[in-house]
Amino acid sequence: MNEVILALAIYMAIGTAIAFYAKGAKTQEDYFIGRRNIGGLVSALTYAATTYSAFMMVGLVGLSYASGVGAAGFELMYLVGTLFLLSFYAPKIWKTGKECNVVSPTEFLSLRYGKETARLAAIICLIALVPYISAQLIGVALILEISGIEFYTGIAIAAFLIALWAFIGGLRGVALTDAIQGLFMLFAALALLSYVTIKTDFSRLNELGEILYVPNSYWNYTRFAALVIPWFFFALTNPQVFQRIFIPRDEKALKRMVIYFGLFGLIYTFIVTFLGMELRILSLDGSFPYVSDRDKVTPTLMQMVPTWIALLVCLSILMASITTANSIILSLSSMVSRDIVGERGIKVGKISIIILTAIVAIFAARRLEYIVELSVLSSTILLCQLPLIIGYFHWNRGGKFSGILTLIAGFTTSIVFWKVSIAAIPGSAFVITISVLTYVIACLFEKQSS
Repeated sequence: MNEVILALAIYMAIGTAIAFYAKGAKTQEDYFIGRRNIGGLVSALTYAATTYSAFMMVGLVGLSYASGVGAAGFELMYLVGTLFLLSFYAPKIWKTGKECNVVSPTEFLSLRYGKETARLAAIICLIALVPYISAQLIGVALILEISGIEFYTGIAIAAFLIALWAFIGGLRGVALTDAIQGLFMLFAALALLSYVTIKTDFSRLNELGEILYVPNSYWNYTRFAALVIPWFFFALTNPQVFQRIFIPRDEKALKRMVIYFGLFGLIYTFIVTFLGMELRILSLDGSFPYVSDRDKVTPTLMQMVPTWIALLVCLSILMASITTANSIILSLSSMVSRDIVGERGIKVGKISIIILTAIVAIFAARRLEYIVELSVLSSTILLCQLPLIIGYFHWNRGGKFSGILTLIAGFTTSIVFWKVSIAAIPGSAFVITISVLTYVIACLFEKQSS
């Protein structure tokens, strides 16, 4: 597929040009959050492009293919949770961020729980998001493999673009490319779904057996809860999307961001999960080979569709992965600069972009897990922040002691209970329970002691 390589080169050139066009930020507020002056539509598209990554067109297509309708329920629970949390908390977070000049996601925690808590939260985010960013690089590398580019070379290309564009353009560069890429992702997914739908014999739907139902051999109640719980609270616990709440220029733009994102998410979720089910139907009659490694379902399909569709989809996956990783790296660099180092310029943030990207590339090259599991692991670890964020708005108690103890307890629990369930209770449920209990008890103790 020389066309893919040519398209990749053009994409790299255009993206780099946009990054250079957007450069010039002198302050952290401008570099990391676009001076809080982004419109509603662009905010929605950058939120969507940041959220929907290789997880969708590679990870979720494969998961739908392998496990059935439970994958759609899992992803729709994320969307419902995100829209609920954004509708209720986003206006409060946006207002607080503007009034208190909050730039980094974990800096928000320092308003109640002190700088030490923000620093610890930033370190936890650094640890947690390495697997999630690596999932994006893996997605890109798997797609580029079909055009003859080696897996490790694909990771190197993705890492280079992530670091380069975030380094040069900051949030403005990322947001501008996100707006274009978000629309392109949707168009490419629709084109692929249309092509596969025409070839699908839906009269064989009932032959799919257990994957038409939940629970099944994959989607038992424990697994469903384990994946849904961290995903439901994604909008509050994941720093790259939490930081997106700061960027709309006003409350009207913020509301538009939520509405437009909801529409995008509903359409994209339907396309991706339906595509996976259709491919499973095609496997029944041999029109599509049975693929045991679910992360290779989409790459296998790309070798069977017309070149122009494969080109569109490969580019859309590349775009989704790069923009998600750009956003996360940028958020993490803001935390390194403001919460860990305490530097108020952009020099430390830029240096950290390069270092973090190199670490992520090394982790991705090892490919320790499936894309979906890597993504959920990150969100499970980040659940320890949830009580602190919700408590900020609903309980006028707690400080440094409560913040630090809650983060330590929740983080430790997430590591101990990863892939572990007791009495059919998933590890993510233990993370939330331990974090909330620790927070409540510590706040009561801290209040009494003050």
